[in-house]
Amino acid sequence: MSVRGIRGATTVEKNMADNIIKETKRLMDKIISQNNLHPNQVAQILVSLTDDLNADFPAKAIRTMDGWSFVPVMCMKEIAVPHALPKCIRIMVTANTDIPQEHIQHVYLNKAMVLRPDLEERK
Repeated sequence: MSVRGIRGATTVEKNMADNIIKETKRLMDKIISQNNLHPNQVAQILVSLTDDLNADFPAKAIRTMDGWSFVPVMCMKEIAVPHALPKCIRIMVTANTDIPQEHIQHVYLNKAMVLRPDLEERK
């Protein structure tokens, strides 16, 4: 078993709590299913948001998922780089897994797919 970082990102249309919660949960659900993750494998989850998102904590979405309430989750601001993708939520999951590094499934949804077009080519 090795420690792996699993990345993901998504965007929301509006800075509204329900949008942030819904899209964070959708992204995390896909990261979990595509990498066959279980909460006891996960050391931590880091979640960042761009400056234009502040209506709610995306960590709340993860903590309410069945079985995930004891996994440490922390939110932070993304670096405010000019011309960066707006209204973006990024996730980094640190997990113990038998999946080789090159087979980890990083997940990019909505407009965040532009961040890693190279990953689409692998599918």
